[in-house]
Amino acid sequence: MRLVIACSKNWFRLDQSIRKSNEVLSIYDPSELTEAKVREFAPNYIFFPHWNWIVGKELFNNFECVVFHTAPLPYGRGGSPIQNLIIEGFTDSPVCALKMTEKIDGGPIYSQKVVSLSGDLSQIFERIGKSINELIKEIIRDSPTPVEQIGEVHNFKRRTGTDNLIPTDLTLEQMYDRIRMLDAEGYPLSYFEVGDNQIEFSSATFEAHYIVAKCRIKKMHVR
Repeated sequence: MRLVIACSKNWFRLDQSIRKSNEVLSIYDPSELTEAKVREFAPNYIFFPHWNWIVGKELFNNFECVVFHTAPLPYGRGGSPIQNLIIEGFTDSPVCALKMTEKIDGGPIYSQKVVSLSGDLSQIFERIGKSINELIKEIIRDSPTPVEQIGEVHNFKRRTGTDNLIPTDLTLEQMYDRIRMLDAEGYPLSYFEVGDNQIEFSSATFEAHYIVAKCRIKKMHVR
């Protein structure tokens, strides 16, 4: 098959067995994802393991575009699904392969794989990446018909930098979750504010009565 893999994050690596068995065009920049380029390549599928930009109708209306979203859809549409699920107490979640439509995260689902949400964000991404590779293999092998989502829709709000401030009224386990859920390359770390200082945390481990973590202390405002 002819496959386009459009991905904006380096935590995803396409399985070499997929590359060897198919003709693959990898795209990392939105300027490269043009209708003309895609039409010339004529893919069977365009897979979006992670994509930071809006995709035009001319692509998802004319090509089989498959996007991946980690949430028990239709619960968890929207931004920052991993972080929002962890905060709500979820310990695992399906990684859904769904048909891209005008409705963000609202398309029918081809298939899904459940992953653990334990560990830090980089470990979670590693599991998600493996599941996405499995889903891609399944889709190109079986050509499944996507099934409409069923259930009550629950939308997540994308978290911003100020949301990474750790509330002081949390349990130790909840504080640990706030640290680990952002601990990956390219993500702003969770933090406390003490006076004019910001204390950022990473590499956390949780014991029964304490958390062990690396911290970096920096001035919030440089005068």
